Amino acid sequence: MDTKRWQLLISGRVQGVYYRASTEQKASSLGLTGFARNLPDGRVEIVAEGPEERLNELRIWCAEGPPDARVDAVDIAPESPTSEFKDFSIR
Repeated sequence: MDTKRWQLLISGRVQGVYYRASTEQKASSLGLTGFARNLPDGRVEIVAEGPEERLNELRIWCAEGPPDARVDAVDIAPESPTSEFKDFSIR
């Protein structure tokens, strides 16, 4: 399968609502690698690598997020895959 890499920036009420932990579970269940981290401006950054179909599933999930989250926007920027990740983690 052709590996892709996406950076997703999630805006809204996404910090302090288990967004990163829920993302880690979802991405791992999809077999994706990468990370999720909080940004100082209140957004969550996700960098994920894997097949495009699974990245799209993650994107769809990110638009909803965990129950206590309120997602206002999901911005996606394709990047060149590096295969630097062994799993999906929280930073």
